[in-house]
Amino acid sequence: MTVKVHPEPPATGEARAFWLRSPGQGEIRTARLPEPGPDEILVRTRYTGISRGTETLVFSGRVPVSQYCAMRAPFQEGDFPGPVKYGYLNVGVVEVGPAALRGRTVFCLYPHQTAYVVPASAVVAVPDGVPPRRAVLAGTVETAVNALWDAPPLVGDRVTVVGAGMVGCCVAALLARFPGVRVQLVDTDPGRAAVAAALGVPFAAPADADGGRDLVVHASATSAGLRRSLELLAPEGTVLELSWYGDREVTLALGGEFHAGRLTIRSSQVGTVAPARRGSRSFADRLALALELLHDPVFDALITGESRFEELPDVLGRMARGDLPGLCHLITYPGA
Repeated sequence: MTVKVHPEPPATGEARAFWLRSPGQGEIRTARLPEPGPDEILVRTRYTGISRGTETLVFSGRVPVSQYCAMRAPFQEGDFPGPVKYGYLNVGVVEVGPAALRGRTVFCLYPHQTAYVVPASAVVAVPDGVPPRRAVLAGTVETAVNALWDAPPLVGDRVTVVGAGMVGCCVAALLARFPGVRVQLVDTDPGRAAVAAALGVPFAAPADADGGRDLVVHASATSAGLRRSLELLAPEGTVLELSWYGDREVTLALGGEFHAGRLTIRSSQVGTVAPARRGSRSFADRLALALELLHDPVFDALITGESRFEELPDVLGRMARGDLPGLCHLITYPGA
């Protein structure tokens, strides 16, 4: 997607960025923009998305010390628990850079900042036909792609997704495309039934969920959700665990059907390409696939609110307190 850009580089060498000053306290800071080098580009941000589960844990200072290195975002500045500049769902327009990219709308794993300079190799062009607003979901769809590389369903499988958050809904949307696969989306919030309907998958409350499932994808980040996921499995079935719990402990009862049923709990994490595709797909390949999948307008159902960039400190505070429900919250930037 190409848009009209300023004929000259921006006069200012500054941008504004969201920082977590300390757990629970966010602020907007001025950031210096370096001159782009020969292999670098300057991107003017149009939209960012808040990765609700991960970013609220970061905002609340709940990243375990043991995970400080593993949970670093690609262009993070600072360190946990703060001050830290964190985020990774950014869509903008290339204002300075090679002719092939200049004026293109691109996705980058960059934090919430009005403009930034990165290597040209760090961005992926948003395909024509994918609206920039929808493209902020690329990082979450990429997580879903990696999950289904980790535990791909077979034709005719019965699959349940427990947890209708951003990740769970993206997984359910992709599973709905698999021929012969019967998908059910499960969540404690009955309001998520409308999202499930928009995605084209049946919805159920945990108590009413179908059992005998070949695969259950768990994305609720709760002990109760993981326990219910195990209960829904058929013998020798698998729970694919996508949740990140931060510093919270998980309690499971493994004395019942877990051993007798030869059940499996397997983790999936987007920080590495799934082993099944690691030899043939790069990170860029995986992200490009996610963007191609976003041609489907069904993903618009996941964008449930928006706020201006200047409101970010308050927005993340409200999310962390549970005062701002929803799925993907879109952040809009001047000129978007």
